[in-house]
Amino acid sequence: MSQSPNTPPPAPTSADVARRAGVSRATVSYVLNNAEAVRISEPTRRKVREAAEELGYVPHAAARSLRAGHTRIVLLPASHVPIGPLYSTFLNELQWALRRLDYTVVQYGSLGLGGDEAARAWAELRPVAVISLGEITLSAHNVATLKRAGARAVITMGPVSVPGAHALVMDQTEVGVRAAAHLVERGRRRIGVVVPEEEGLELFSAPRLEGARSVEGAEVRALPMAYSEESAGALAARWGSLGLDAVFAYNDEYAMLLMRAFLDAGLRIPEDVAVIGADDLLIGRLLRPRLSTVQIELPTGDHLAALVDQAVREPAEVTERHDLMAAVALHREST
Repeated sequence: MSQSPNTPPPAPTSADVARRAGVSRATVSYVLNNAEAVRISEPTRRKVREAAEELGYVPHAAARSLRAGHTRIVLLPASHVPIGPLYSTFLNELQWALRRLDYTVVQYGSLGLGGDEAARAWAELRPVAVISLGEITLSAHNVATLKRAGARAVITMGPVSVPGAHALVMDQTEVGVRAAAHLVERGRRRIGVVVPEEEGLELFSAPRLEGARSVEGAEVRALPMAYSEESAGALAARWGSLGLDAVFAYNDEYAMLLMRAFLDAGLRIPEDVAVIGADDLLIGRLLRPRLSTVQIELPTGDHLAALVDQAVREPAEVTERHDLMAAVALHREST
């Protein structure tokens, strides 16, 4: 029976690739699955890859997962809060590094899901690893759910650890400590700390506020503010009644927004109000006055990808690391 002209041609198989390359199907599998245990010459590898490309052959992920006993999916819940350029760059580096290690990164939109719902939804994809940035609070039960579904590693990044997970504890408290200490050293003791009104940012803002309050000599007041010109303008308009002489504006983006509002309100920076942000964004150095900031050093994407790979290979060894973020205040004209 002839094939209809509208019927797509059959998908090429590994046997087709083997015939084109003049090798066995086993060799095709070893090459395309990047098997390290089998030694295959580079000319043969090149020949197999060229044959696969010419035929348009793509390995079947489900079949490969059945053979390996697990997938190569690393699930990364998509952020539903504005995490800023610093963390965006870090996440991009992480995804590239995981791809180089032959993992498939799947970003999952988890907006509106609680811990139990999120864990079950993620488990349906049978990921080999899950990297949680801490926006969704996971429990030991949630970690167990993911591991029963085949996750060999659950990695959490946030201010606290989760039993059963590899915890990369990133203490945001230090950011607030460095900002407030910098201001106190310059004689500014009555400090306002901007607390973003955007939902989800309390994961970062709460410990930063706590850190500022812990600095000796600092009189700290929390200042709720949304990321909008209207909210920044309203705060600047009542600044004179607050009795404050400095502000730690959560991060550089909120700081720049507030600086513009201060200048529009006729306030001088730093004479009337000293301003410091966090993240050390390039645009902060281009402002006049230049923005003082807390420089945050995150782990590299390559470093975290290597930790994920190790956790997948050695799933029984749960670790907790606290040395993954460093913070230092940089003095510029705004303070």
